[in-house]
Amino acid sequence: MTALPVYNNARSMNRVIRLAPEHALRRAAKRFLAEPGDSCPKCESTFVRREPAFIHCRYCGNLARIANASLADQELYELRSGLRLAS
Repeated sequence: MTALPVYNNARSMNRVIRLAPEHALRRAAKRFLAEPGDSCPKCESTFVRREPAFIHCRYCGNLARIANASLADQELYELRSGLRLAS
């Protein structure tokens, strides 16, 4: 049996990363707006459009998700406004 070559004293690339639900919830909480504001959270532009579940910035194109907003209401909004075709 021969040993595997080690280059530049590098360690093995095999690692186990545990994905804890608490970590996923903390990351998801950062992605939602606690309450909708009058400006874009990314570029601070006030040229925004309020949708049922998102704040859509017309300047940079960012879609910021509003926490506890209904995605069913968002779907109806998109269908009624012609943003999406019914399937």
